[in-house]
Order: sequence, then C-alpha cells, then structure tokens
Amino acid sequence: MDIKEIQSLIKFVAKSGASEVKLETDEIKITIRTGSTDSGGETTYIQQLPPAMAQAPAPAAPAAPAPAAEPAAKKEEDSKYVTIKSPIIGTFYRKPSPDKPAFVEVGDSIAVGDVLCVIEAMKLFNDIESEVSGKIVKVLVDDSSPVEFDQPLFLVDPS
Repeated sequence: MDIKEIQSLIKFVAKSGASEVKLETDEIKITIRTGSTDSGGETTYIQQLPPAMAQAPAPAAPAAPAPAAEPAAKKEEDSKYVTIKSPIIGTFYRKPSPDKPAFVEVGDSIAVGDVLCVIEAMKLFNDIESEVSGKIVKVLVDDSSPVEFDQPLFLVDPS
C-alpha cells in the first residue's frame, strides 16, 4: 500500500463520519481515528509488519455455505428499479421518532426532495432525501439497523 492510497483512505474515513477504522493486510496494519476529543483531529497509526508475519499464512476461516444463486428473472426485474443508497455510515431509522409513523412505506409515491429515512451518525440525525420520483417498491434495510456507505436502502420504480 503506497502513501497515496493511505492518504485516500484517511480522506474517505474522515468524510464517512466513522470514528475509527482498522485495516490489516499481510504486510501492513492501519488504524485511523477521527474526531477524537483529546486531539481534536485525526490520528493515524501505521505499522509495517515484520517479514516473518507477512509470510505467515492467515488462519483458515470456516467454509461458509455458498449463497443460493438468485434467479435471472428476479435480477432482470430489479434492474428496472432505481436503488437509493446510503450516503453515509450510521444507523438507519424509518421513523422521525419511535411514536411517529414511518417516512415512507412500500407502495408510497415519492417526489424529489421527500425525506425517506434518517441515518444517525455520531449523534447527528441526517435526513436522507429522494433524488428520484416514483413509487417505493421495497425497503431493503430493517429499522434501527447499522448501514454502510453506499449500501442499498430502497428500490424505487421511477415509471
């Protein structure tokens, strides 16, 4: 991993809102912390692993069952829909508060700028607005679930 890749990773982590990210490969171990209260900025630790460790084989993980192949017809059907993805890392909420109804339900018509959900990142609640008009076909994430950057949240039929 060269310095430009490390700098790019640091910028990505800072923009994502994550407080800490650890990356470990056979050759290098990186820990990036952002927004820490003691330093007020970013802290990055880079450790070059010794050649003996770099050449040691990683412990074998138990074999996971292969995922079932999705039928081609289902993939083709989903391709006509627009996927709304998470712009940040955080916790996905379908409602503005526990006692309120969900922002959108399957079958609801939406317009550009409508709030679809809220994602909480570091105690900040971010309204996620629609960038397309259409009808909600599927909600892909459960309420109060953690989401990653660019994770699909909703399928929208733009027609």
